[in-house]
Amino acid sequence: MEITINIDDPNPLFAQLIEQIKQAVLNGDCSPGDALPSIRQLANDLDLNSKTVAKAYRLLERDSVIQTRGYRGTFIHPDAKANCTVDLNAWVTNKLTETIAAFRQAGVTDSEIRIAFGNVMNERGNQGA
Repeated sequence: MEITINIDDPNPLFAQLIEQIKQAVLNGDCSPGDALPSIRQLANDLDLNSKTVAKAYRLLERDSVIQTRGYRGTFIHPDAKANCTVDLNAWVTNKLTETIAAFRQAGVTDSEIRIAFGNVMNERGNQGA
């Protein structure tokens, strides 16, 4: 699997990494059970901050594209191919668009929406969610 990061690309570096790993799975370049480099190794290979790679791995694990087995390493998840097509970001954007449209139709101003959204996010952040 060849990963190339373009620092001039408008997409964040972690998003480029996620997309390329998902694409490798979909193309068959990576199969379930294949080992991935450690966070430190991939960060060194790509000349990235290890926190960038860790964020990409964390999101890929959340989406069940990869799985971490403690000190044994990180591997392609058995259901990775099916899970690569799930886009939580698009789902969240769609749901927020629908909700905001409903608020606007009810007469809620954009400022009121922003304030309420900020309040809800702050409450959730304080609860550890």
